Amino acid sequence: MNEETSRPSGTGPLRGIRVLEMGQLIAGPFCGQLLGDLGAEVIKVEDPKKGDPMRQWGQATIKGSSLWWSVLARNKKSVTLNLRTPEGQEAARALAESADIVVENFRPGSLEKWGLSHEELQKNNPGLIMLRVSGFGQSGPYAKQAGYGSIGEAMGGLRYVVGDPSTPPSRVGVSIGDSLAALFGTIGVLATLQERHNSGLGQVVDSAIYESVLAMMESMVPEWADDGIQRERSGSTLPKIAPSNVYPTTDGQWLIIAANQDTVFARLAAAMGNPQLADDPEYSTHTARGERQAELDELVAEFSLQYKADDLVALLNEHSVPVGKIFRVEDMLSDPQYKARRSVVEVESKDYGAVTMQNAFPRLSRTDTAVRWVGPELGQDTDEVLTEVGYDHDALTDMRDKGVIR
Repeated sequence: MNEETSRPSGTGPLRGIRVLEMGQLIAGPFCGQLLGDLGAEVIKVEDPKKGDPMRQWGQATIKGSSLWWSVLARNKKSVTLNLRTPEGQEAARALAESADIVVENFRPGSLEKWGLSHEELQKNNPGLIMLRVSGFGQSGPYAKQAGYGSIGEAMGGLRYVVGDPSTPPSRVGVSIGDSLAALFGTIGVLATLQERHNSGLGQVVDSAIYESVLAMMESMVPEWADDGIQRERSGSTLPKIAPSNVYPTTDGQWLIIAANQDTVFARLAAAMGNPQLADDPEYSTHTARGERQAELDELVAEFSLQYKADDLVALLNEHSVPVGKIFRVEDMLSDPQYKARRSVVEVESKDYGAVTMQNAFPRLSRTDTAVRWVGPELGQDTDEVLTEVGYDHDALTDMRDKGVIR
């Protein structure tokens, strides 16, 4: 891919922070995407032969380039280096000297083998922060095992509770384990940037996929450890949380209605034309509704089936009952809330026009996040970036002849 020749610098809160992203696929690169959205300069190191496999992933491509890549690699510069060669390792060390943050998600031990450990890189850059994303973390008996996001989702407890109880454990329809590890890694990076103001020193942020999933598991650990309760798969509901489910409409759509709080349930009962339900001891409290979850869902479904989706949304909004359609992308692109907040944007690219993608989040009032350009061509920025750290034309030519760079 190629973007407009003139790249906007952006005004995000991390403007002036340099990130060296070494790694591939999702967990590490999604952290790089987040930091780039926040305004950091992100230099992505890729293998000179094939680049990041994400360049080919996803269901749709334009001119052979993955649309997923255009999102995951947005706001990044692409530099090719063969990190398995002494010359590539030397160049990586030179880049790390000018970096604030290194992001990597190789199998633990790989950077040490290449002479690129945090301890080694910190010798010439004491303030260097290194985020290490892996399946099981940098320590413990599983550390050096291969650990993809799906394994972390299973080990962290998520896979067991996703799906219908009548089916085997399901998966969420996105790579949630990798993304959670990147999110927690980003939080760690931002915290260590703040701490560096006091100490002047960098440190390692160790983000394990299974622990990042575990962190989202609400009260599951103490429920089992202290009370012997194992949460099971419950389909479209959460146990004892009612009414909060998907409900059918007469025009074949499904709506989410969430009215499990006492005051909200009273408003739902009024909208149903049956306000006395809120005073019925069988439904008047959170605990009582949870005990009668199935029968309450039947009552709400009988009510919802009397309406078309748009009419029911309007009615429940009038009564301040949380309700929403289950969106597909085509719904997002026409929705007034999405349009008002520019939740989806079109980003121009040099070769094939605009690419539509989700915007950068969260929104900041003064130094806002932004999508500045789409994912770059492989090695597009190699000469520019390496020249900045002291490589001249002859050195680059020699490295290119040896296959160290593209």
